[in-house]
Amino acid sequence: MAAPRTRNNIFLGRLSLPERNIVTDALRTETVGGVLLLLAAVAALVWANIPALHSSYESVSHLRFGPAAVGLQLSVQHWVADGLLAIFFFVAGIELKRELVAGDLRDPRAAVLPVVAALCGMAVPAVVYALTNAAGGGSLVGWAVPTATDIAFALAVLAVIGTALPSALRAFLLTLAVVDDLFAILIIAVFFTSRLNFVALGGAVAGLAVFWVLLRRRVRGWYLYVPLALVIWGLMYNSGVHATIAGVAMGLMLRCHRHEGEEHSPGEHIEHLVRPLSAGLAVPLFALFSAGVAISGRALGDVFTKPETLGVVLGLVVGKAVGIFGGTWLTARFTRASLSDELAWPDVFAVATVAGIGFTVSLLIGELAFDSDPALMDEVKAAVLMGSLIAAVCAAALLKIRNAKYRALCADEERDEDLDGIPDVYEQDDPAYHLRMAEIHERKAAEHRKLAALKSAGNGTSAGTEGGTGG
Repeated sequence: MAAPRTRNNIFLGRLSLPERNIVTDALRTETVGGVLLLLAAVAALVWANIPALHSSYESVSHLRFGPAAVGLQLSVQHWVADGLLAIFFFVAGIELKRELVAGDLRDPRAAVLPVVAALCGMAVPAVVYALTNAAGGGSLVGWAVPTATDIAFALAVLAVIGTALPSALRAFLLTLAVVDDLFAILIIAVFFTSRLNFVALGGAVAGLAVFWVLLRRRVRGWYLYVPLALVIWGLMYNSGVHATIAGVAMGLMLRCHRHEGEEHSPGEHIEHLVRPLSAGLAVPLFALFSAGVAISGRALGDVFTKPETLGVVLGLVVGKAVGIFGGTWLTARFTRASLSDELAWPDVFAVATVAGIGFTVSLLIGELAFDSDPALMDEVKAAVLMGSLIAAVCAAALLKIRNAKYRALCADEERDEDLDGIPDVYEQDDPAYHLRMAEIHERKAAEHRKLAALKSAGNGTSAGTEGGTGG
């Protein structure tokens, strides 16, 4: 007797209903935040490039305030990059924890594909940057700049061009970005920590231990956690490790699985509260004080002539697309995963191209990598903007080709004929659903028969009247 065939894992298949709801809620907030991010980036460019306003942009960016006694008298730009971005990375830590315990990354077999795709999507841009600079005699310190993906900016671009991506493709992009954020955090922690204050670092670790104990004992009260988080952040900043690492660490400590009787886990609840602050305030303000670079014809020309800036552009536009698509295809080719019948490999390539929009974290790494050369730092920032813009235009063109197909898939996902709040596609195996649908169809048929009878009676009366008139 022949052995039964094992069904291949479906890559980019339909999500489970709980996962779909979580992804939809997260993407809705990120999309709104991404639109604000776009507006903030445009405002920064306008503010920095109007001669009458340029000096005020520099003055506000470098205005210093804060308690000098504890080493926290920082410029506005540093408060935003090191302080507010910690909120962004706190949310990223919660997202990663949720993916590890309840999302695509909880099953090692399912996690292989997005992890490999994200790793390839970071390694190939770094290699492209390194080769470009090795050939042109440029600096290799910026190798990490084109490795990051900005999910908020990417989703904002999707919202602007009106592409109705199916939830599976959006979830793939979100998972890629979560894994991407994890490795970007590791890059920042390992490669951009030049000095260490072990006393401050020990204090930060002790604070994180207290934070963990309070969570495990289910102690409630924001008035305890917020001051403790600020102390941990301040100690981490003074330790020499980038302060955003504190946000990630605290996000990873939150419980993201539900106990019996809980509607939401603590991680889900806090993420729901903090995500709007991250997407609507922290990231747009970072864009406002980081994207303000002087743009001129000469500056744009330098982007494509200097090896450092050309490496960033090629890394984002070419390296990201080739790395993510290649990693995905190779993983599917040499494992039992297969692409969903409703999607095609060009869809995967289009999403890989969207991932070339590397704004927030790329700008942050650019500031860290070229901190000793402000002029080159601004040029690298311009390259990040240019590379992200080119990736967005290419992705928009690719996605528009399949937009009609995406709209049909989204319509199927959203259809709810029995009006019970659950898409019909998730109820097809439920006998109660088929009973409800039979009742609905019978009611509609009865209404049609009634209308037909009324119409027939009306026609008969009209005919009788005409006959009587004619007699």
